[in-house]
Amino acid sequence: MTGTQRPNYRSALVVVTTIFFMWGFITCLNDILIPHLKAVFSLNYTQTMLIQFTFFGAYFIMSLPMGKLLAKVGYKNAISLGLLIAAVGAVMFYPAAKAPSYPLFLSALFVLASGVTMLQVAANPYVSLLGAEDSASSRLNLAQAFNSLGTTVAPYFGGMLILGATVLGASELAELSQGDRLAYRIEQAQSVQMPYLLLAGVLAILAIVIYLCNLPNFKDQAGDDTPAETVSAMEALRHPHVLFGVIGIFCYVGAEVSIGSFMINYLSLPEIGGMSESTAASYVAYYWGGAMIGRFIGSALMQKIRPSLLLGLFAIVAALLVLTTMLTSGHLAMWSIVAIGLFNSIMFPTIFTLGIAKLGPLTSKASSLLIMAIVGGAILPVAQGAIADTVGIHHAFVLPLLCYLFIAFYGFRGSRVINPHPASEEGAQAHA
Repeated sequence: MTGTQRPNYRSALVVVTTIFFMWGFITCLNDILIPHLKAVFSLNYTQTMLIQFTFFGAYFIMSLPMGKLLAKVGYKNAISLGLLIAAVGAVMFYPAAKAPSYPLFLSALFVLASGVTMLQVAANPYVSLLGAEDSASSRLNLAQAFNSLGTTVAPYFGGMLILGATVLGASELAELSQGDRLAYRIEQAQSVQMPYLLLAGVLAILAIVIYLCNLPNFKDQAGDDTPAETVSAMEALRHPHVLFGVIGIFCYVGAEVSIGSFMINYLSLPEIGGMSESTAASYVAYYWGGAMIGRFIGSALMQKIRPSLLLGLFAIVAALLVLTTMLTSGHLAMWSIVAIGLFNSIMFPTIFTLGIAKLGPLTSKASSLLIMAIVGGAILPVAQGAIADTVGIHHAFVLPLLCYLFIAFYGFRGSRVINPHPASEEGAQAHA
C-alpha cells in the first residue's frame, strides 16, 4: 500500500463504520418489535421469537449466496447492494402494518436481514483490507464499537416511536368487540410504519453515497467459490479451535439475542421491574451500551491479558450474572440481567479472531463458517421462548447460562490451536 492510497483508505474506513452502526441499529430494533408485535397479535413467547428466527435464519440461508455475489461485484458494490436490499425490506413493513399481517412482517424481516447478511459478509473482511495486516484487529474492534453504538441508540428510538403508546393487555383486549379489536390492532401495527420508512430512506441514501464514492472495491481479493475451496471449508473444521469457535459464535449470538429479546417483557414483570414497556426499552439501551463500553475496556485489558483468558473470565462472570437473575427478584434480578451486556462486549470479536488463528489459506473459509454460526440468534431465542411458555420467563434464562459456560470452556481450553491433520494444511495450500 503506497502513501497516496492511505488517505483514501482512511476515508473508506470512516464510511464503512457507518455501515456497522446501521446494522447494529437494525438488529437491535428487533428487541422493540418483539414486545410490540407480541401484544398486537396476542402471541405466545415461542411465536414471538419467530421474529429472531426469521432475522437470524437469513444469515444461515443467505450467507453462501451473498458470498458468491460478493465475488462477482467486489466489496464496495456488495456493501451498496446490501444496503439497498435492506432498504427494500424496511419498506415492506408498510404493507405488513397496513394489513396487518404477522407473516408479512416476518417476510419483511427476512428481506431486511438478507441485506444485513450481505453487509456482514462484505464489511468485516473489507475493514481488514483497509490498511496494514498487523493493525486489522484494531480496525475491526473500532468498527465493532460503532456497531455497539447503533445497538445502544436503537432502543431509545424504537421505544419512543413504537412503544410510546399504551398497549392493552390480553384481558383488556378480550373485552373489546371483534370490530374494535381489529381497529386497535391496525392502529398499533401502523405505529411501525414511519420508523421503518425513515430507516429505508437512510439506507437508500447510504447505498447511493457508497456507490458514488471513490472507494476501493477489492474485487480481486473477493475470491471465488470453486469446488476445491468448498472442500477446504470442511477441511477448516478439522481444526478443533475452528469447530469449537463455530459452536462458540452460535452460543454467543444465541445468548446475547435471547437476553435482549426477552428483556423488555422480563423487566415489565411485577416481581422484577414492574415498569412499562416503553420504560423498559431504555434498560435495553443500557444492556447494549454496556457492550460498547466493554469493548473499549476489553481492548485495553488485552494489552496485558491473553485474549483467550479474558474471554473465559468474562464468560464466567456473565454466567454468574445469569444465575443471579434466575435466583433473585426485584432490582438485583433487573440489574444482573442488564449488566451482562458489559461482559458480552469482547466475546464476538475475540471468538472470531481465535477461531481463524494460524489457518493460513483456510482463514477465509473459517471466517465464512463463523459468520454462518450467527444462526444461533435464530434458533436459541425460539428454544428459550418454548421454555418460557412452559416454566415461565424467569427460569428460561437457563439456556443463556449453558451458552456462557461453553464460551468459558472455549476461552480456557477450546481455543488452543491444534492441528490433528498436518497434511490438511498442505492440501489447503494446494487448493489456494
